[in-house]
Amino acid sequence: MRYNVAQLLKGPTGQRRQYELYEYIERIDPDLTPVAPLKGKIVLTRTSQGVLVTGRLRTKLEVECKRCLDPYVVDVVLNLEEEFYPTVLIGESPVDRIPKEEEDVALMIDAHHILDLSEVIRQGLWLAMPMDLLCRPDCAGLCPNCGGNRNLGECQCDQQAIDPRWAALQQLLLNEPDQTKGVD
Repeated sequence: MRYNVAQLLKGPTGQRRQYELYEYIERIDPDLTPVAPLKGKIVLTRTSQGVLVTGRLRTKLEVECKRCLDPYVVDVVLNLEEEFYPTVLIGESPVDRIPKEEEDVALMIDAHHILDLSEVIRQGLWLAMPMDLLCRPDCAGLCPNCGGNRNLGECQCDQQAIDPRWAALQQLLLNEPDQTKGVD
């Protein structure tokens, strides 16, 4: 995901390069588990300040269900649109300066004119993941008492946790004689 953009930076504003992206990204982030390569097209366009990268990328990530904690695979689509800025000018190529407060290390083209998409894609994958990570819409989750997965069937635990604030009332119910006897 590294591209030499020296020739593009020498060219006029509006010049484009298009690439097919097919990358294995298993090492992009230790907390992400890709199960398919990252695929798609990207377009690099020369701007007055640097290089605009646009594209639509797809992959599959293994995630954990928020309710039952089982792993499952989710499709992730990343719409990429970021402008990268050179740290070193090439000869007489005109480049408009960007304000210091807008500089971002992840968006800088290095001194060898290499544009690296790794950090932008890593951040983009986190943002493109669905907010509700559920293995299925009707996921029953885990039993709060025994921790059994309710998707596999009802748990067999017979212990119901009683809120300690209600324990005194529970004792009254256990000690009270049955008042329904003798009623005709």
